[in-house]
Amino acid sequence: MSTASATAPYIEPWLRATHTDVPAAGRAVLHALELSLDDLTKWAAGLTDAEVHAQPLGLTSIAFHLRHIARSTDRILTYAEGGQLSQEQLAALKSEQGGEGKQESLAELLSEVEVSFSDAADRIRVLATADLNTPRFVGRKQLLTSIGGAMIHVADHTLRHTGQVVTTAKLIKALRT
Repeated sequence: MSTASATAPYIEPWLRATHTDVPAAGRAVLHALELSLDDLTKWAAGLTDAEVHAQPLGLTSIAFHLRHIARSTDRILTYAEGGQLSQEQLAALKSEQGGEGKQESLAELLSEVEVSFSDAADRIRVLATADLNTPRFVGRKQLLTSIGGAMIHVADHTLRHTGQVVTTAKLIKALRT
């Protein structure tokens, strides 16, 4: 999904003239996911698997944020599509904190995000053509939102957790010296 090059000057996804076939709101969400993947890849580069699972100064681990980004994207889009969470999604939610058995490598965690974003892109392309004001309901309490509200939340929620990954990665790298 990422089109950033190590040799060319960085151009943010929203300035790359991509996804022009997708209505504006959906295109903005796709660009947010691309920006997230660019930042996650850039800032997590060089971290060891142990560092990815560390909680420096009590911060939440990068591993948690990566799991959460991938899995929450799926959950929020399920609500946007008018669905409720499956047993598999609920089990994945419960496992986000980690600590159960094998700790995934950074490569495995980033791969989960990439797969999630690839799937999300297909779903967003469909949702972006719907009436974004169509009501949708979230969770057991059936809290009211809309297709557009859920889609935009995918972008802002993803970027919020991406910022946490960037900050934690910077701290881990600074603590090395």
